[in-house]
Amino acid sequence: MVLYIIGLGLGDEKDITVRGLEAVKKSDKVFLEAYTSVLCVGKERLEAFYEKEIIIADRNMVESEAEQIYEPSVDQDVALLVVGDPVCATTHTDIMIRAKEIGAKVELIHNASIMGAAGSCGLQLYNFGHTVSIPYFDDKWRPTSFYPKIKYNREGAMHTLCLLDIKVKEPDFDAMMKGQTKFLPPRFMSVNTAAEQLIEAEETHGEGIYDATKTLCVGLARLGQPDQKIIAGTLKELVEQDFGEPLHSLIVCGECHDLELEVLKEFLVEGSTYSLNDKPTQESGENDEES
Repeated sequence: MVLYIIGLGLGDEKDITVRGLEAVKKSDKVFLEAYTSVLCVGKERLEAFYEKEIIIADRNMVESEAEQIYEPSVDQDVALLVVGDPVCATTHTDIMIRAKEIGAKVELIHNASIMGAAGSCGLQLYNFGHTVSIPYFDDKWRPTSFYPKIKYNREGAMHTLCLLDIKVKEPDFDAMMKGQTKFLPPRFMSVNTAAEQLIEAEETHGEGIYDATKTLCVGLARLGQPDQKIIAGTLKELVEQDFGEPLHSLIVCGECHDLELEVLKEFLVEGSTYSLNDKPTQESGENDEES
């Protein structure tokens, strides 16, 4: 018996591969992982197209009860559907490892993900460095652990893909204090919010790694869907743009080559103030010591 971890791609129910669909149809149980990302269509659309009942694997199941997903695969075929590609989130890798530990066979069925689709803006994938996650800031927690990785990439002339926070089925702690079990409405970080937080992070660290009025960035929305949107400009310019519905991602550009810029021109904010000569203003300590 097999645990199939199946990528659904970025669009809708029809983006599954033929091989993936065949695995779904012969599975005894089908789970949809709805914690690390979401599709633009609901479970009902998937059930109608796949002709299978689908069990939602929410945050609680994925984090605390994942054995419900992988343990049945010891003597049944089980499909775990994930948005994008199976190997783009550590959550799925953890489930794969735990399944193998109990003797289950695991098969990955790949599909398109944001990691590859980001290249649709014209930036070459081999010019990207570390991928970073941008979490929501709040009144008490304003983490900037992404900043050193953007610094590393920028100093190496590499682009940075920023994956933006999503909050699905987050507990309402105020309600919990009253003995009630409630969840907050889903939230999906926009390019606008991410740009504002990146600007704040630079102001906090002050290392001149990127400039809100000069560094070229690219906002991506709903890649892989018919209404996808791509807008390029500086961080301050992207704050003012309308990207529409989620999901969004953001790229902080490194050094752009002529071919990349030729494609990016199509998406540039009119009158953008970005500069091709924009580079980090401070090098690392090791480079500062070089004569």
